[in-house]
Amino acid sequence: MLTVNFYDSADDGALRFAVIIAKHNGKWVFCKHKERSTFELPGGHREQGESVLDAAKRELREETGALCFEISPVTVYSVTGKNRVNQTGEETFGMLFYAEISTFEDSLHSEMESISLFDELPTEWTYPLIQPKLIEEFIRRTDR
Repeated sequence: MLTVNFYDSADDGALRFAVIIAKHNGKWVFCKHKERSTFELPGGHREQGESVLDAAKRELREETGALCFEISPVTVYSVTGKNRVNQTGEETFGMLFYAEISTFEDSLHSEMESISLFDELPTEWTYPLIQPKLIEEFIRRTDR
């Protein structure tokens, strides 16, 4: 079983992930990985020496092809329990961001096959026990 918690802050060194909820012209932006048939929010691991904000910007560019965007932090989150990116199940922390994307590159240059724009949230999630909770918290905190 997975547990997702939200915090107002955390030690910067504990933030291992950056996940970005993004919109373009009022539509939700989701990625589809080359090896999966499901949709996911852009995001990923923070690299050595990288700020969590820089990680979010890098992941957004790599996974969506975003060229011009405004990005800001929303909240710290944690996930406890074994999953595809956490084999031990210990509590891992990340920062949730929100981005408004104004322009995209013509093509993607990452493990993502495509991006999709949705009026409504998709039902086929790559991380169905995590990412819908991140979006619910985003909506609760921002009323968007």
